[in-house]
Amino acid sequence: MARPNIVFIITDQQRHDTIKALGHDHMITPNLDRMVEEGVAFTRMYCTSPVCSPSRASLFSGLYPHSSGVLRNDERWPYTWVHLLAEAGYRCVNVGKMHTHPFEEPFGFHERHVTENKDRAHPALPFYLDNWDKALWAAGHTKPSRQTYCHRADYKDRLGAFVWELPEKLHPDVFVAQSAVHWLESYKGEEPFFLQVGIPGPHPPYDPTAEALALYDGVAFPQPIRNYDLDSQPTAMRRLRQNHIANDHDAVVHLADPTPEQMQRQRAHYAANVTMIDEQLGHLKAALEARGVLDDTVIIFTSDHGDSLNDHGHSQKWSMFESSVRVPCVMHDPRRQDGGRRIDDLTSLFDLGPTILELAGVAPPAWMEARSLVPYFDRDTDPARDTVYAELADDMIQEDCPFVTMIRTGKWKLVHYLGSSEGQLFDLEADPDEVENLWDAPAHQATRQELTHRILEWRLQSARRTQKFLVEGLTS
Repeated sequence: MARPNIVFIITDQQRHDTIKALGHDHMITPNLDRMVEEGVAFTRMYCTSPVCSPSRASLFSGLYPHSSGVLRNDERWPYTWVHLLAEAGYRCVNVGKMHTHPFEEPFGFHERHVTENKDRAHPALPFYLDNWDKALWAAGHTKPSRQTYCHRADYKDRLGAFVWELPEKLHPDVFVAQSAVHWLESYKGEEPFFLQVGIPGPHPPYDPTAEALALYDGVAFPQPIRNYDLDSQPTAMRRLRQNHIANDHDAVVHLADPTPEQMQRQRAHYAANVTMIDEQLGHLKAALEARGVLDDTVIIFTSDHGDSLNDHGHSQKWSMFESSVRVPCVMHDPRRQDGGRRIDDLTSLFDLGPTILELAGVAPPAWMEARSLVPYFDRDTDPARDTVYAELADDMIQEDCPFVTMIRTGKWKLVHYLGSSEGQLFDLEADPDEVENLWDAPAHQATRQELTHRILEWRLQSARRTQKFLVEGLTS
């Protein structure tokens, strides 16, 4: 089978429950729906960290965050597998967000056309002008951010939900996708290409155009998970919530007790952002068809982590709840006639790294902890893994626990907080909304002990497997 082109689309902060064809009827996602119908959807995919850069550095290295060394945003990336594609003859191009550090180092790409976070207007963040900043400046516009939205009289009531008022072509999700379309229309090379498209949305501010938002007029969204007892959440989680209430991270003024109307408005804006991204997916496919390569191109669509949207009383990510750590993933390989499949096995976001390498005919390094998903194109494959893990280190937002680890296996999820006697344990079969914390329940102490021990075993196995990365990976 000839080597395909690969288009790898990564959105920012998109929940798993945002594709209509996967059972979420409140969504409007016709292009993603078609991908689901024609491709393979992984319905239980988990990120390795519910934070942008650690998740992405893990994805582009095939290593867990504790192995890659990228545990927080703005920590230097040591390695990506992209150079292996370049060495194999692929033209490697990044358009949009990757959240690398430093922002514009090549990291194996031949070209990088970088657009970063939608809102970087914070004194703790490094100064940087990306392609979108320059386009807004050239058009004579000021970038919408917390520095502009905060002057609105209703700023503290919006939960980060605003209508995009500049020209639609300057919306970040449109700008990035159309920049990728421009590359597809302009590049004259004939070698296979790896095109990574990093869409900045639906990360807040939640900022759809009025036209996209109007599509959701009258739509009833699932209510946030609110039947919880905040006192059952570990201290670090309660302090994280207070951090959000005290600070307008990404122009989201988080409220302790928002009204149902405010939460529905937030979810409508978020969904409209996803629908705008879905429309751009259609434009990307049209550009591939116009170039004459659509039938030779594998398209992979996913996100780096999710968004709480007020589930469990929380804002954005930085937690191990399902809405934060579970992401959508759909793959379409037009060369294979086995579309419309849904894989319910546990899979991990960084598994897409060796998957892409295998599709390109490149052998993944032996020290990679990620596992290729290509065997899932064969109907009788065994599950790639029965357990997934996620990690979270203290950063500028989640500051109250030095390290958080999630293990998810079978019906169980356990969340371990380093240096604390508190934790979380959920039976996801009996309690899919994760409202009953069984950490201290006498009847479940054996399960708690077993899963905690499995984290220890996993970390030791991880250290052994990645030993050669320190020699081979860091010198490649």
